[in-house]
Amino acid sequence: MMQLGRRAALGGIAALSVGGAQARDWPEKTMTWVMPFPAGGPSDGFARALAEMVGAELGQTVVVDNKSGAGGNLGAAVVSHAAADGYTMLVGFTGNAYASLIYANPGFDLLRDFAPISAVDRVQSVLLVNPKRLDVANLQQFLDRARAKPDSIDMASGGLGTVGHLAIELLQTDARIQLRHVPYRGGAPALQDLLGGQVDGLFATAGLTASYVRAGTLRALAVAGRRREQLLPDVPTFKETGFGDFRAISWDGLFAPKATPAPILDRMHAAVQKALASEKVKQQWAERGARVELESRADFAKFVAQDSARWSAVIKAAGIKPE
Repeated sequence: MMQLGRRAALGGIAALSVGGAQARDWPEKTMTWVMPFPAGGPSDGFARALAEMVGAELGQTVVVDNKSGAGGNLGAAVVSHAAADGYTMLVGFTGNAYASLIYANPGFDLLRDFAPISAVDRVQSVLLVNPKRLDVANLQQFLDRARAKPDSIDMASGGLGTVGHLAIELLQTDARIQLRHVPYRGGAPALQDLLGGQVDGLFATAGLTASYVRAGTLRALAVAGRRREQLLPDVPTFKETGFGDFRAISWDGLFAPKATPAPILDRMHAAVQKALASEKVKQQWAERGARVELESRADFAKFVAQDSARWSAVIKAAGIKPE
């Protein structure tokens, strides 16, 4: 038994030595961040802006590779089987954290198969309505209308299991109301139908909708977060209206295959944090309705686990089944 223990200890030391050597030499070539959505979307924009700065800091190019499909899960499944050498990482998002509850076989488990590195962005949702279709001036009037006429308010979302969908489910539970969920294949068509008057409401980000609110085309009722939005400073949070601590926050974050050596994870974390702390990124993120998060790898991992558990509870309570 002592001999076996000694071999195990020596094996652990050897593994650490290999990991340390990898980290000292890393990166020696181009790195790839897999983006699970098509090019041109909000998440893609955040990733590309950050990748350029991180690449400059590490002395190698960071390429953003778009691998969309399966509701944002195809890219995650690909990276879960990639070499754990620091050259292929995932720009994961909120839905990856509870994918197994929405999809029958997503091909990965974010908490099991990945090592969290850093948040990329966090974006609060805003409850919006088309005032020509649903003439309510504030959150209380919205809730009063929903209680008076159950299932009469059509709420769009970007699809089953998106944060916009789960926010609807959570609001129904917390407010004890009944809304009609109208899922779309993406946030863009959902927003277009809200603008066109085909649906009544939607949870969306301030970055995508502030211009419509300022023009009067849409009306923002409340921010589903703990702070007001810089792009919509006159719109109260749910808590400010007296509703309670209602939050619907989407996020993107950087993840590596689980077995990636800790020294490599630490170097990437430091490079991302330095970029996020820059005034350039702070300004760009604020213009898009996002905020910058500076935190340790352990803190980000804790956040992902807690957020996954929170939305998983909503999914189970709402009886949402895998596709």
